[in-house]
Amino acid sequence: MSDQEQFVPWVNLGKSGLKISNVIIGAMSFGSKGWMEWVEDDEEKIFKILKKAYDHGIRTYDTADLYSNGLSEIILGKFLKKYNIKRDKVVILTKVWAPVDESVGYDFMALRDFKTEEQGIDFANNKGLSRRHILDAAENSVRRLGTYIDVYQIHRYDPDTPQEETMKALNDVVEKGLTRYIGASTSRAVDFVEYQHIAEKNGWHKFISVQSYYNLINREDEHELNYYAKKTGVGIIPWSPLAGGVLARDVDSGSNDSSLTKRQQAPTFKHIADYVLKSDDPEKAAEVSIVQRIGELASKKNVSRAAIATAWVIHKGAQPIVGLNSEKRVDDLIVGANLKLDEEEVKYLEEPYKPRVRFSQ
Repeated sequence: MSDQEQFVPWVNLGKSGLKISNVIIGAMSFGSKGWMEWVEDDEEKIFKILKKAYDHGIRTYDTADLYSNGLSEIILGKFLKKYNIKRDKVVILTKVWAPVDESVGYDFMALRDFKTEEQGIDFANNKGLSRRHILDAAENSVRRLGTYIDVYQIHRYDPDTPQEETMKALNDVVEKGLTRYIGASTSRAVDFVEYQHIAEKNGWHKFISVQSYYNLINREDEHELNYYAKKTGVGIIPWSPLAGGVLARDVDSGSNDSSLTKRQQAPTFKHIADYVLKSDDPEKAAEVSIVQRIGELASKKNVSRAAIATAWVIHKGAQPIVGLNSEKRVDDLIVGANLKLDEEEVKYLEEPYKPRVRFSQ
């Protein structure tokens, strides 16, 4: 790592005045292994990873109340306290939508563990984007974090709640001082546009950012959601820029089962398992070619594959959210955050791409 790569650049989030590191730490991977087996639960190890990232300027964090049933937010708050980090030195994003109840333990995931009709009733008002749930969830996230939120995001679209109710509630969360801004995640373009129109019509706070599932082998959001975001000055902060790790390693020729990581085996990440690549699979020839080209370019530049995939997302005008499970991954992220790809290199990486059905969850 050169002297110029000791720190990552900071940029404005869209056209807002909020500045963030150009790579964001995804805190889904910090919490309880009982929630998901691949999650890191050693707090001292987590703190070392976060501190190393912090020391190199990676000080923007994306979490959610869903992650480890609230524990991810708690760990992030503990990190700030452990190192006496002043609040104005970091940027915190979290999300609302999923059912969360700390009283049943941090291993609980309502989306997976609902087994009885009674449980469904218990969580009837503890999910979605109703006014009641948004206000309750925002207060609980602030309590767990031990501080205010910078960007409060809707995790998914809620078809059971009027969009006007959702946007008014989010506006009130800002006005109450619980968050400074609002954003959205994993949204269809039409839903996102409608939310923005409702807010503008009523003079309410609008979304300043949107998360999309966007990487070198998943580019469908370029045509609608990302296009609209760029046109209107909304910051794009994609999740899974490495496609769950698929872009960070060579193409596998073995069986799907043996080549899946713990994260890819998790039911929540079935979409990632679909991209486990075998060199002899004609249905995935485009993806195989892209991964091979990432490897070629990584060798040429003497950097990791992860750095190439990360740099591509940044080149496209977005700030990727990246999960970290080791201090070595922090090094890769710093390199990727500073790496410049020229137009010929970008064209070479993108050339094999073939459109797929857009991921929606």
